Amino acid sequence: MNVISIGLLGLGTVGSGVVKIIENHQDKLMHQIGCPVKVKKILVKDMNKERDVQVNPGLLTVNPEEILEDSEIDVVIEVMGGIEETKDYLLRALRNKKNVVTANKDLMALHSNELLAEATKNKCDLFYEASVAGGIPILRSLVEGLASDRITKMMGIVNGTTNFILTKMNNHGAPYEEVLKEAQELGFAEANPAADVDGLDAARKMAILSTLGFSMPIDLSDVKVEGITGITEEDISYSKKLGYTMKLIGLASRSGEKVEVSVQPALLQDSHPLASVNDEYNAVYVYGEAVGETMFYGPGAGSLPTATAVVSDVVEVMKNMRLGVTGNSAISPQFKKALKEPGEITAKYFVRLHVKDEVGVFASITSIFSEHGVSFEKILQMPIKEKDLAEIVVITHQATLQGFEQILQKLQDYDMVRSVKSTYRVEGDKII
Repeated sequence: MNVISIGLLGLGTVGSGVVKIIENHQDKLMHQIGCPVKVKKILVKDMNKERDVQVNPGLLTVNPEEILEDSEIDVVIEVMGGIEETKDYLLRALRNKKNVVTANKDLMALHSNELLAEATKNKCDLFYEASVAGGIPILRSLVEGLASDRITKMMGIVNGTTNFILTKMNNHGAPYEEVLKEAQELGFAEANPAADVDGLDAARKMAILSTLGFSMPIDLSDVKVEGITGITEEDISYSKKLGYTMKLIGLASRSGEKVEVSVQPALLQDSHPLASVNDEYNAVYVYGEAVGETMFYGPGAGSLPTATAVVSDVVEVMKNMRLGVTGNSAISPQFKKALKEPGEITAKYFVRLHVKDEVGVFASITSIFSEHGVSFEKILQMPIKEKDLAEIVVITHQATLQGFEQILQKLQDYDMVRSVKSTYRVEGDKII
């Protein structure tokens, strides 16, 4: 093999980074795979658009056929985004015996099974390391580095936008709307930030992580999702007083043969390593039966970090091509899907209530919790000025989700409770 030719779908932020790395790291790539790597064609929407990287105009095309039907192109790199049209492109590439590397978390969260099956059928590789946590090599670590272990839990900060917002809220006491505006001005948040702040972006990544980590076909619809838009300055303040840091946490845990996957704001003990992951950085904490606790930390997005993950996948494809073993990377899930019921999910919880400031109210509230076998680990109680109300904040001991939901319903029905202001899961205890 004298040269490996690449077709690039997309030349935005990540695509530009891919071109830069391939151009600037030719000596390293030559050393790794034994032959030059060249980008032969790049699919763009606008031939005349100014870009972050200078490329020969002759490489650009608006016609996908010039990549998908070119027999000389060995690897198709997809960094254009989108779902249905992009899926069709990648299926065609695989059917034309082209290996594929993608950074598209949306696509892989929804259609990974179909794409991986097509890759295996056509003896092609399909890698997608960059789809989760940017430049952090978490997927390869799960599939290869921890292949001999049994993963019991993965807990992570996998969305840089929300982590930036919550870092500002935690450190400066700034309100959500103000910090969101700042994040948009700095380019950390989109003009329409819904996918990030509503938790959908993180949920897609957790579906991918849990499918690989647990070898179980987890769909996006299996992920319980809650975003950060309801977090208040009061919630942040109380969590800090109690020794916790608020983060948007992607959580995937396994007990026996059943799993739970969620994305939700959670309180982390200040001593937990994830509590100190700030700004736009990502981190994934992995618990294995043999290895114990490990954490993967780094930039979760950006041109060069994400492009590094893409090109690392390309190197892996090229090594497989030279060995003649492409198409063997996809491993079907070992286990059938088995999701935990609410009565099987256990956690600690933060609860903030406004109640009538009268004798005996706290005792009545305590009895509601104790009826379901739930006790308190931490308690704060203080009056609210001029309202004849008191604010009660508690951290519970372990409770089932089913029991906790029943408690909340009773609190909402109790006439001495003016309102349940907020509830959050509490995480960060050491796994024994």
